[in-house]
This record gives sequence, C-alpha cells and structure tokens, in this order.
Amino acid sequence: MSDYDAETAFLGEWGRFQQQVFYLLCLTAFPNGFTALSIVFVAGTPTHRCLIPAHLNLSAAWRNSSIPLEEDQIPGALVPSKCSRYKVDAMLGYSDIGLLPGVDVNLSHVPREGCVDGWEYDRSNYISTIVTEWDLVCDDSWKKPLTSSVYFIGFLTGSFITGQLSDRYGRKIVLFLTLAIQAVFSFSQAFAPSWTVFCTLFFVVGLAQISYYVSAFVLGMELLNPRMRTVFSTVGMCMFFGLGYMLLPLLGFFIRDWRKLMLSLSLFGLLFVPVWWLIPESPRWLLSRGRVRDAEAIIRAAAKKNKIEAPPVIFRPLQKELASEKTKAHNICDLLRSPNIRWISITLWLVWNTVTIAYFALSLNTSNLHGNVYFNCFLSALVEMPAYTASWIMFRWYSRRLCLFSTLFTGGLFLLLIQLIPAHLIYFAITLEMIGKFAITTAFAIMYAYTAEVYPTVLRNTAVGTCSMVSRIGSITAPFFIYLSKNALFLLNEVHISHLSCLGSVLAFLVFFSPSIKNTEIDNPTFKGKLQDDIFGTNIILLRCVHFVVQLPDFLLLSFLCLYMFAL
Repeated sequence: MSDYDAETAFLGEWGRFQQQVFYLLCLTAFPNGFTALSIVFVAGTPTHRCLIPAHLNLSAAWRNSSIPLEEDQIPGALVPSKCSRYKVDAMLGYSDIGLLPGVDVNLSHVPREGCVDGWEYDRSNYISTIVTEWDLVCDDSWKKPLTSSVYFIGFLTGSFITGQLSDRYGRKIVLFLTLAIQAVFSFSQAFAPSWTVFCTLFFVVGLAQISYYVSAFVLGMELLNPRMRTVFSTVGMCMFFGLGYMLLPLLGFFIRDWRKLMLSLSLFGLLFVPVWWLIPESPRWLLSRGRVRDAEAIIRAAAKKNKIEAPPVIFRPLQKELASEKTKAHNICDLLRSPNIRWISITLWLVWNTVTIAYFALSLNTSNLHGNVYFNCFLSALVEMPAYTASWIMFRWYSRRLCLFSTLFTGGLFLLLIQLIPAHLIYFAITLEMIGKFAITTAFAIMYAYTAEVYPTVLRNTAVGTCSMVSRIGSITAPFFIYLSKNALFLLNEVHISHLSCLGSVLAFLVFFSPSIKNTEIDNPTFKGKLQDDIFGTNIILLRCVHFVVQLPDFLLLSFLCLYMFAL
C-alpha cells in the first residue's frame, strides 16, 4: 500500500464521504454521454431531393418525374437523385405541348441541373436539423462530418491543456470552470445564426467537455481508496456516461427540432452549481504541491463526515519528502523523459488512438444503420451498460494486460467477421457490429483506469489528458470514414473496418506482452523500477517493431483521406 493510502486508511472504504464523492463525480459524466453524440440527431440527414417550386406550371406527370433515378450504394437499386433534377426550362417546354415523360420523351436525353431552388426534406424523423436548416447536403455535405471533427478538435485542444492546467492549479478549479464553460456554450449553440458560428461554439464545447471529464476522473481516482477506485474508474464514470447516452435517443425522439434539443441538453449544466460546495480538492494534489495543512484539513473533514476520529498527525512522515518535491513542475515532456515512462506512453497512445477510432466510428454510424434511427441509437447505448459492468469484473479479477488483450482482440475479430456476412443478412451484420462495439466499449473503459494506474500522482492528470489528446486524432478522422463510405467509396467502410480489426489485434498482442500492474499501488516506487526492467528486458525489440508496424496503416489511410478530400 502506498504511503498516502496507509495514512488515510482510517477513513474506511465506503463511508458517507466516499459515497458523496463517488456519486457526484460520476454525475458529472452524465452530460458527456448525450453531448458527445448529440450530433447524431442535431446533424441528422433525412431523405431529400431537389425542390420543384409549387408555382411552376408543370403537369402532374412531369412533376412526378422531375427527379432522375440513380443507382444506390446497393448495386441494381435505383433511387431518386438527391442532388440533381431535370432542367426546369426543358420540362416546362415538354409539359406545355403535352408530351409525356418516358412515353413521348426519353428521359435520358433531358438535360439536368443542380438543386438551384433548394431541397425538400422528409420530415418523418426530424422536424429540423442543422443539415436541413443550412442545406449541408450535396456539394456542402462535407460540412456535416467536419462539424463532428471540429468538436473533436476541441477535444484534442482540451486534452492538451487540461492535464497541465489541473496539475498546476488543481483538479477542482479546472473541473468546475470547464463545466460552466460547457454549459454556457452549449446553450449558445441553440441560437447559432450560421453553420460557422455553430462550429465555433461546438469547438469550445468539446474543449470544455473533455477537460472536465478528465479532471473529474483523476479527482475521483485520487480521493477514493484503492477498492472503490477500481469501481469508479471502470463502472462509475462510464456507467453514468452510458446513462446520458441512453437519454439522448429518448430526448431526440420527443424533441425533433435541433434548437430545442440543444436547449434541453444544455440545461443539465445547472445541476452542478451546488456541487462546488460538496466536492473537495484532491489531497494527493495538495500534498504534491507541498500544501500539507490543506490536505490534512480535507481528510479531517472527511473523517468527521464518516463519524471517525482522525489521528493527531496524518501526513507528518510525508512532509519532508513533499517539501523537496513541491517546487518541481511537471509537464508533458516528463512523459517522454525517462525510458520506462516513454515506452509505456507510446504503447498507450497507440491503444487509445485505435480504440477511439473504433468507438466513435461505430457510435456515429448508428444513423446509417437499417431501421429506426432512434432505436438503433438506443441499442448502441444499451450495449454499453453490460460492457462497463464487464470492464469492472475483468479489472477486478484479472490482470490489466489480459483485460485489454481480450477486449481488443474480440472487438477486432467481430468487426472482421462482418466482412464475411452476405449483404442481405442486415440484422445479423448489425448484431456482429453491436458485439464488436461491446468489446470496444469494454476496452475503452479499461484503458482509462489502466492509464491512471501506470503513472505517478504528479504526472497522472497530464498522462491521462495526453493519452486522450492523442486519441483525438482518431476521433477527428472517424466522421470522414463514414462520409467517404457514403460518397462514391462504398468499399472504404469495409477497408476501414478491416484496418481496425488488424490494428486492434496487433495492439492486443502488444498489450499482452506489456508489464502487468494488477494489485500494484499507483504510487509504488518498486513497481516503477520493475516496470523499467520489464520493458528494457525481453520486450524492447517487440515494442519497437510493433510500434512501426501499427503506425504504418494509420499513416497510409490518413494520407489517402487527405488526398481524397483535396481532390474533392
């Protein structure tokens, strides 16, 4: 047991103080669930076609045949064009002299034009979205995935700064400051006058959201005892995230106007105003800054809340060590300075990037699955609940590397099996996709706790924030994989899934050969020395070789993506 855990063991494991911290910090993850994936409904794309103005003097036959038929993604299926119509002047000329389309006139000879009068949208699923309001279709369809990418660029920026800010100024201040920013800017999005303003606000929302999620996660890891720490990191935060995700399709079903939906989602931020007075600063962080008296005051208040008498001196054995440590500032460079931390960081960056690509690609793709969009989204959220429970069970009873290895390998296997399913077995393919998402979600939950346990206190928040930052490269590109699969590159979706499968399996192999940290204290110096010996023993060649191999497909795919977008 680490010195801190030994000195605070008198508080017990599950007193009133721990319960209050556990549930309130988990509650902060609730808005993340519906905000992170609200774009599924806010930017929903209904069936659309070119608008034929009602005042045009067209016969019923020509009005019904005004939209040309084009081949769908499914070979042989013809559907009305979404981005073109027959030229209005030509149709008016044929209509005036009584010629019938397809009978007197060969439609393949009729000239076409774009949707110069706008589009008409199917209103059965959505009353209004940013796509229908600002016509983000056809030539402007690239703006829809870019909207999600801008949000995740905010994630990237927030992940970069939040770790260093909270390591310098404290977990609590950063947590509540970013909560307030997220609530204000989410509310402002509902009144955005243009797509550009919406994206600008969405960037700030993403920045704030990842900042308070990481801060709350680390604060809980540092306030709770080892046993409840595992429950908090694998089940607590993730389960509340999943509950927020499940709420999203329910709200979306009843509120089908995107502005009203954004207003409804932003109001949840008001719930956290009184929480400021109920959650303390991290005593571990205070000790790392040399503020021993402040840390003792928090522990004594916790003991009083648990109705336990605190000893006269709590942290005296640590004061000398902490006094010499408090003047040293830590930043992102410390993750690469020592060899053992460097290679663990590189490995985790690869794992985080791959899992994030898979998770968000599968989650954002629910609106494109066959069937009801609201039910598919709810099903995707529902799958996460047993996944988080499984992550806790695995994290509790099995080694950390076995947990990551098994979930990454299983996710890759089921995503790969989708390629073998015939096109007409749609529901079977969806079932395999949901099983794959179950495994990926489990890995997502495990890697947060795994990362937090590897690093020492002074680097923990920076490490988790940096891993989250690196993973955003994947989440930024994930929306464009979906976009490209729907625009002349139908096979790209299969290539993308196969790539995730292969990359996930290779990373699973890498994680399996990484050092195990099961039942090891997060601040144990003995473990840190052992970690260095393990990595620079038999595994160093494997780490370097696999690091090169797994980065190559990412580089090639991202290069192809950039070239294709430039060609557009």
